[in-house]
Amino acid sequence: MKRLLTTASFMLAGSILTLAQSLPQVHLDADGLKPRSIEELTGASIASNYALAWRDLEAALESSQAGGIGDEFVGTAKDRLVQRITEQKRTGVHVRIADRGHQVKAVFYSSDGTAMQLTDQAQLEIQILDGNKLLDTENVTHHYIVLMTPGADRWYVRDLEEVPTNVF
Repeated sequence: MKRLLTTASFMLAGSILTLAQSLPQVHLDADGLKPRSIEELTGASIASNYALAWRDLEAALESSQAGGIGDEFVGTAKDRLVQRITEQKRTGVHVRIADRGHQVKAVFYSSDGTAMQLTDQAQLEIQILDGNKLLDTENVTHHYIVLMTPGADRWYVRDLEEVPTNVF
C-alpha cells in the first residue's frame, strides 16, 4: 500500500510540474497600485488566470478552434479572439505563438475590487503558417493593455488591447 501511495504521489507531482511548465511565465508587479493595494492571494490568482488565458489563446490560434479558448476570456476579449479564429479558418493562414513570458504591471485596481487594469510586455515568437508551411517567424515584444474582472472562482480577461510600443 505504501508503495502504491508513493507511486501515486510521484505521478501527481509530475502532472502538476508538467502543467506548470506548460503555462507561460507571468511576473506581476503591483507596487504603488492605486486607489487600493492588491492582496497577495489576489495577485497570485491574477497571474495564474492570465497565464491560463495566454495558454488557451495560443492553443486556439494554432488549432483555429474557438472551442479551445476556455473560460478565461469573456466579453470583448473573447469576441475579438473568436473573430480572429474565424478569419484564420477562412484564409487557411494561422498563427503559432511560442510564449517567452510576460512582465505585467498592475496600474489600476478599483476601490470596490471589481476591475483591474494591467499593462503587459509580452515576449513572443510568432510564426505565421499557411497550412503546415511556415511563412514567417518573428521574435517580438508586444505591449498590451488588459482589463481583468473577478468572478466566483477566478479573474477573467475582459479586454486585451495591443498598443504601440511608444505608449509605454
